[in-house]
Amino acid sequence: MNLIIGATGMVGSEICRLLTVDSKSVRAMVRETSDPVKVNKLKELGVEIVKGDLRDSSTFAGALQGVSAVITTVSAMPFSYVPGENDIRNVDLDGMTSLINSAKKAGVKHFIYTSFSGQIDMDFPLRNAKRAVEKHLQKSGMTYTILRPSCFTEVWLSAAVGFDTANAKVQLCGDGTKPVSYISYLNVARFAVESLENQAARNAILELGGPEKLSQLDAVKIFEDASGKKFDIQHTPEEALQSQLDTATDPMQKSFSGLMLCVAHGDPIDMQEILANYPIKLRSVREYARSVVSAS
Repeated sequence: MNLIIGATGMVGSEICRLLTVDSKSVRAMVRETSDPVKVNKLKELGVEIVKGDLRDSSTFAGALQGVSAVITTVSAMPFSYVPGENDIRNVDLDGMTSLINSAKKAGVKHFIYTSFSGQIDMDFPLRNAKRAVEKHLQKSGMTYTILRPSCFTEVWLSAAVGFDTANAKVQLCGDGTKPVSYISYLNVARFAVESLENQAARNAILELGGPEKLSQLDAVKIFEDASGKKFDIQHTPEEALQSQLDTATDPMQKSFSGLMLCVAHGDPIDMQEILANYPIKLRSVREYARSVVSAS
């Protein structure tokens, strides 16, 4: 049995779909407050649903019973963040640490954890929580796979972070010239599923990027070509992002500022070695741009 934590999210739901297509047994741990529409979609796929909450380790036992592998993609950031209630401390750090401990106790053999790029080494809450969990997992004694994707294409090239294709307006982090290895969430989900049986994933950290190293300005040009529109480009200087990071008091605001500053600095990842062991076709930014434009 494969247990998915974060199954109602973007990456987690795709992992569930891929596993059920392959006729693999899948269980999803969802909160009482999870979106019932998303939960029903999982049920329609044939996913077994159990109730549980990372903030309450007493709810883990039923979810972990008979489980051989755990894949987790969950984070309090950005959509479910509630300060002091559902935040980086009690979900991304304490909750994930407790889950690892419980999984070890329950006899789970393989734990696949979704972190983010290893080139992100600044001091901010989400980064610190992710790195602490990585170290805890590595010391757990379970076989581990740590996925470290670069910027998700569908997030960082969307209106949610200032890349507004519909209105041909973008707000770039820094000068927009540093290369970033944008990766589709679809590919991250595929790497997670492939890691269940791929020997190269055993006790491994996988730095994951897309097929190209593109600057933010390169991405704008691709969307301009796909849409036939000239984009209005604005920049948030690195100095302003650093100031936001330094002065923010809320952990989510501080973490988001830190992530934007990392994008400004660039995050190029060479995928040649990993693709030699994982024959996965990576989705390009150009393919994504065409899909966004055709859907508008």
